[in-house]
Amino acid sequence: MIDQPHVEPGEVTRLLAAARAGDDDALERVVPLVYEDLRALARRQLRRESGGHTLGATALVHESYMRLVGSAARHASDRSHFLAIAARSMRQVLVDHARRVASRKRGGDWQRTTLGGEEVGTLDLEPEELIALDDALARLEPRQRQVVECRFFGGMEESEIAEALGLSERTVRRDWVKARAWLYAALYPDAPPPSAQ
Repeated sequence: MIDQPHVEPGEVTRLLAAARAGDDDALERVVPLVYEDLRALARRQLRRESGGHTLGATALVHESYMRLVGSAARHASDRSHFLAIAARSMRQVLVDHARRVASRKRGGDWQRTTLGGEEVGTLDLEPEELIALDDALARLEPRQRQVVECRFFGGMEESEIAEALGLSERTVRRDWVKARAWLYAALYPDAPPPSAQ
């Protein structure tokens, strides 16, 4: 277990500002400060995966870290924004993993999953479903996609998403409702529309 270092208020934001200014080591110093947050984020994402997943929370954090270094994470403005970017990175790791699994195991039964309200943290996604969801997300309007990534994959509350993306909570809520309806229609074109939540 890694000891969580004492973090002065604003330390993560200061280090992220240094990374944006070109300090190559600053981003590496951020990770130990948010490591437990990253592990919690990874555990939430892995709870949505089907049983017997070969990636654990620690492996997911490490795989996504490799993608974070030298990516959009350098442009994060604060802890919430960094974690939103990390959630996207973890999603990509899981999607890439699902694509590899699916390419080895063509076929199989799909299990219908809804993008409903509060149960988002307990979904059991098969690799094929995760790939279909990722493909549908790629067609969403960018801001709505970010809201879905933060809420569905990052487990963030509306207030956290608003802060991370620089939006009002009302805009986040509206984008979530629109994106959820659009994704449902894209993933389940023959199903009746879900009840509004």
